[in-house]
Amino acid sequence: MSSGESPGPAAVLSAGATATGDPYVPGHGTDAYRVVHYELELDYRLASNRLSGRAVLAAVAERRTSAVVLDMARLRALKIQLNGTRVRRFTQRAEQLVVHCEQPLEAGSEFSLEIRYDGNPQPRRGLWGEVGWEELTDGVLVAGQPNGAPSWFPCNDHPRNKASYRISVTTDAGYRAVCNGLLVGQTVRSSRETWVYEQREPMATYLATIQIGRYGLVRLPDSAGVPQFVAAPTELVARAEAALARQEAMMSTFVSRFGPYPFPEYTVVVTADELEIPLEAQSLSILGRNHLDTGWESQRLIAHELAHQWFGNSLTLGTWSDIWLHEGFACYAEWIWSEEAAVMSTHERARGAWQRLNADAQDLLVGDPGPELMFDDRVYKRGALALHALRRRCGDLAFFALLQEWTRTHAHRSVSTPEFILTADRVTGLDTESLLHPWLYEEDLPPLP
Repeated sequence: MSSGESPGPAAVLSAGATATGDPYVPGHGTDAYRVVHYELELDYRLASNRLSGRAVLAAVAERRTSAVVLDMARLRALKIQLNGTRVRRFTQRAEQLVVHCEQPLEAGSEFSLEIRYDGNPQPRRGLWGEVGWEELTDGVLVAGQPNGAPSWFPCNDHPRNKASYRISVTTDAGYRAVCNGLLVGQTVRSSRETWVYEQREPMATYLATIQIGRYGLVRLPDSAGVPQFVAAPTELVARAEAALARQEAMMSTFVSRFGPYPFPEYTVVVTADELEIPLEAQSLSILGRNHLDTGWESQRLIAHELAHQWFGNSLTLGTWSDIWLHEGFACYAEWIWSEEAAVMSTHERARGAWQRLNADAQDLLVGDPGPELMFDDRVYKRGALALHALRRRCGDLAFFALLQEWTRTHAHRSVSTPEFILTADRVTGLDTESLLHPWLYEEDLPPLP
């Protein structure tokens, strides 16, 4: 590793590699380059919480630059190669790794970075609590949303930079590592076990994950042609199967409403620990043992995380201000499932949400809530109500045709609210902007649709 301090902001700016990320997560991500593929080889020792990693990034320069800025938090870069040649100078400060190029990278040029690193990964602490790599009582959980990815691998941490992944995890024998995508390899050597996954569909960095625990893998009934699995501790398998018994029907319902499931399979990981909230990652979701229940509160969460596979994972916001495109849609999916399961009609759910919102403070814009309030429950509920208002105006046939067109034409891409409005205008024939504007960009709550 090179000595000396990293360059100041002016030096990085002159290098053309200044971070130009999202204002909701300042200092993360850049548009100077984009990563098209990550290959991660990780060796993790549970007892010491020690992570040794090799990350190979295939990338493309978006503009001329003499330095490549990566996000990496509390981990130490040991050795770096750029296009197969050892980098003489790289610097780390705070949560950035700056790789200095001997010859500038020209706009449009392809390049590769190989970074060897190690450290004791920890979650990042900020506005949204602890995010990223977290030790469980007996294992590991990674919850990356919105800026936890740099806690375990060097990356361009911007949701708009979606890439394919190959993730290899070597850890203690007797533990299963569950990652995004398809399991393509598993080997055992002495007291170590290696698990290899490939996520071929483009994925945002915050959706990349590793879950490590004493998990057994059980196949659940397929639905709509989608293989489904649950990874859980042996003592929780029966409870998990009971809690997920309706997921087969959820999948069928959502495929019929939203279009084909966007990934080859779906896995639910159940931790032995209790979790405050469930988590979604691309092609899988994570529940705590406290979420294994057949009551509505747990079932709505199971439906919510499944819906994120379409809204959030396949279609991923380009900027965090559009978080309603994830959470409003997943919340509305809960209401759709409620009606399908004969628990309560969608309109009854909407009425209850409207009444609670009407009694609450009306001081945020759902379409741009700000970083402090981006996960506020009002974003979820009022975002869902915006969709309900659109559905009531155009009717079920046009509404669900719109959702299927939205997921089909934007599959595995970054999306924005203006793009959704244009799609809605085209499919429904409505002036969607006028309809949605009061719900998304005015503080006062519109009347119940």
